[in-house]
Amino acid sequence: MPSGILEVLLVDAKGLAKTECFGKMDPYVVIHYKNQERKSSVARRQGVNPVWNEKFNFRVDYPGADDQYKLTFKIMDKDTFSKDDFVGEATIYVKDVLALGVEKGTAELKTTKYRVTLADRTYRGEIRAEEREDQDYGGWKHSAY
Repeated sequence: MPSGILEVLLVDAKGLAKTECFGKMDPYVVIHYKNQERKSSVARRQGVNPVWNEKFNFRVDYPGADDQYKLTFKIMDKDTFSKDDFVGEATIYVKDVLALGVEKGTAELKTTKYRVTLADRTYRGEIRAEEREDQDYGGWKHSAY
């Protein structure tokens, strides 16, 4: 089974639902791929239009045993004196980019906008991300991206 590195560039978000009555939100993103989790930095006082421009790497196998090829972006608002607030969530299906990476050795999706789903299952705002997969049959290969 081919394995490799899925590199995700978390770019920014626009038009998120506001969770603060006073002041600006301090959003961050928790990214899940299967049993792996990565957390972005907190975009201090950036409100509903935060910018991160951060890269994250995930180990991937294709084809996998469970056929669950999705990244989940959970957007949170950092609070100092209370529990962090859930802002919204976006799901990105990466099966095609992984398959292309296995076929060609590398694959990349340009920066794409994804809709943010709120707790009540309505949409508000968007998050932008970019995915790249590098694969190596002999073991893990780190992207030079």
